[in-house]
Amino acid sequence: MTLRHALNEALDAHGVTPAQFSELMIRLLDHGVLCRDESKKEAELYDRYLRIPELVEDYLSVLQVRLHHERRFSSLRLYPPGAEIPGQTDPDEGLNGGLRHRLGQQEVALVLVLRAEYDKALREGQVDEHGQVTLPLEALNLASKNLLGRPLPEGRTEREALFRRMRQLRLIRGAGEAGLDDGEAWLTLRPDITGLVTDAVLATLIGQEDDQPCT
Repeated sequence: MTLRHALNEALDAHGVTPAQFSELMIRLLDHGVLCRDESKKEAELYDRYLRIPELVEDYLSVLQVRLHHERRFSSLRLYPPGAEIPGQTDPDEGLNGGLRHRLGQQEVALVLVLRAEYDKALREGQVDEHGQVTLPLEALNLASKNLLGRPLPEGRTEREALFRRMRQLRLIRGAGEAGLDDGEAWLTLRPDITGLVTDAVLATLIGQEDDQPCT
């Protein structure tokens, strides 16, 4: 019996067609992340995953790709070999972009600031029932200055691309192009941010800020 035939039989037993399985896997491998509350389509794919989690994870294991299922927030995120998954011991890097994601310097910087702001809100009890944090865009800009010594990009095109990337990674909501020039704009930080920056990396970042001399 071929692998494909065995897979098709297992899918049939769960009422999932090969085409539906293919759609789910292509979406996961292409985006590296799937959040149920992002859209009707992602809700459909997430619910499909719940019907066949073992088959999805077995398929990914052949590629040495691991899947982290955050059940509290109904999200899935893929990690390539060697990447660190929150709550699991694994070597190497503390900042992971998920499968196929290679972050630029400005993107890495913003992810670090988002993680720090999320942790701050968590300590202050400013997290809603979905694990999300609402943050003024101006506060994020100030946090970037305090933590990294520089503000968010001033150029509209550059800033649009940066926030678009954060939305693609399912790290934020809001901060759409129409609101980037609005000083009163708000964005929502998703709990998935904790899966990209480890506590160790965050502690280092905060420690560097504390070590800076007062001016």
